[in-house]
Amino acid sequence: MERRLKDYFIIGLKGLAMGAADVVPGVSGGTIALISGIYQELIESINAINLKALITLKNEGFKAAWKTVNGNFLASLLLGIGISVLSLAQLIKWLLEHKPILLWSFFFGLVLASVFFVGKQVSKWNLKHISVLIIGSFVAYYITIVPALGANTSPWFMFIAGALAICAMILPGISGSFILVLLGAYKPVLDALHNKDFKTILMLMFGAVVGLLTFSRLLNWMFDHHKDTTLAVLTGFIIGSLNKIWPWKEVLKSEIINGKLKVILEKSISPFQFQGDNQLLWALAFAFFGFGVIIALEKTVQIKV
Repeated sequence: MERRLKDYFIIGLKGLAMGAADVVPGVSGGTIALISGIYQELIESINAINLKALITLKNEGFKAAWKTVNGNFLASLLLGIGISVLSLAQLIKWLLEHKPILLWSFFFGLVLASVFFVGKQVSKWNLKHISVLIIGSFVAYYITIVPALGANTSPWFMFIAGALAICAMILPGISGSFILVLLGAYKPVLDALHNKDFKTILMLMFGAVVGLLTFSRLLNWMFDHHKDTTLAVLTGFIIGSLNKIWPWKEVLKSEIINGKLKVILEKSISPFQFQGDNQLLWALAFAFFGFGVIIALEKTVQIKV
């Protein structure tokens, strides 16, 4: 695919949006990739990082290998993600601490609109597609309400945690950091980073690499052979994840992690049950704004999955 500099700039902007989503716990960058029309290309590009690419590098040189793995696309996307994470992390952190309802409302509207957008990509809805959508919805919803496990620091557990978390990161609707919390690996990972425990960090990274390269192949095969079914499942994942980003929550369980209060388990409640200012009118405005962003994106860019 021949692209101009302008095209890579737009891909970088999509990376900015993915990075912003990844900073928010409970929101998946995979959702942004899906609704911005680059999800399948991202999976295919990751899938291209294999033994064949290494052989091409050895026999034909860096330029040929770079083209094989769609390097310009990945570099533009990763640059956008990196800039976003580094520049927006503090802003998102401030919004989560001081304006959480408005931030979650914006993302709720964004993700809700993406349900309709992704669902429209299914060429023909039938009983099979409706069934897998319902299953995907229940699986994602269950993940959002399951209690977190106790902490575990064994090397093989960290490997598995890394593999599962990275798979979640590229699945729309499921947050990788949230998976680490559920597995009880979130605190051990933070401790490992703080204490420079390179053994734990390397096992986590190794698991992430293996999980990413393995899972991307499965997703790529699903898109090639069962695209409508795959899109129906992913739509279900997005629907189920709406519970996680519902703006009004009641905390059921929390604990102190590295001196900071971390929510372990919470449930969605009505804004009228919320203890405090529910900011309902502003929340609705931000939700409509998020919804409108996706509608405008679809109308102006005409993106396709």
